Amino acid sequence: MLSTLQADFRIIFERDPAARNWLEVLFFYPGLQAILLHRVAHFLYRLGIPFIPRFISFIARFVTGIEIHPGATIGKAFFIDHGMGVVIGETAIVGDYVLLYQGVTLGGTGKQSGKRHPTLGNNVVVGAGAKVLGNIEVGSNVRIGAGSVVLRDVPSNCTVVGVPGRIIYRSGVRVDPLEHGSLPDSEAEVIRALLDRIEMLEQHVENLQQQQSSSHAVILQAKDVSDKIASSCQIRDKAIQQFFDGSGI
Repeated sequence: MLSTLQADFRIIFERDPAARNWLEVLFFYPGLQAILLHRVAHFLYRLGIPFIPRFISFIARFVTGIEIHPGATIGKAFFIDHGMGVVIGETAIVGDYVLLYQGVTLGGTGKQSGKRHPTLGNNVVVGAGAKVLGNIEVGSNVRIGAGSVVLRDVPSNCTVVGVPGRIIYRSGVRVDPLEHGSLPDSEAEVIRALLDRIEMLEQHVENLQQQQSSSHAVILQAKDVSDKIASSCQIRDKAIQQFFDGSGI
């Protein structure tokens, strides 16, 4: 346990540029305080001691605003940045070097018994306000964008954004865990593609109206419109279809 606590302490200096000295980190970082108390509560919970682990968890929530059930299993070098509003359920399993931001929930989706909370792999980053719900598995090296809601399994080396969470593959690319704000916006890309198509159709309709005096010109123009629309659809339909299919989910 001592080596795990040391890793929890050191990771703060690696991932938070505001961490200047050990005294500030020890006294003013609720994420560190919450995980230290959780380590003790989890140890007692594993021993089967009643009441005391939950009481420690309650004290930790009161002091830090972070609620971690003593039954949750959390790996080493775990860092909660700021931390207010973070909730981690009883059967959640969190790997090593995981980074959570404020407002994150690793929760369940109902009152089912047994394993009902998520499992996170190593080197996972979960952005502010994101919700990872249910007995799902999130692979290693995954980034979950702020405000996302993840309800299905996520393979390793992926980025997840949106509501519901949509997977954008980035396999083989090393990403700085602190760059969680530079995420692609699949919704915006699809909306932009649809708007571009509407603008193109409006322009062609306007051209057709201007050439109504010549039926032959209208026929040729209609054929040209059809060819251009078909070409545009082939280019853009893939992104739109991926969006409606959940971009890999």
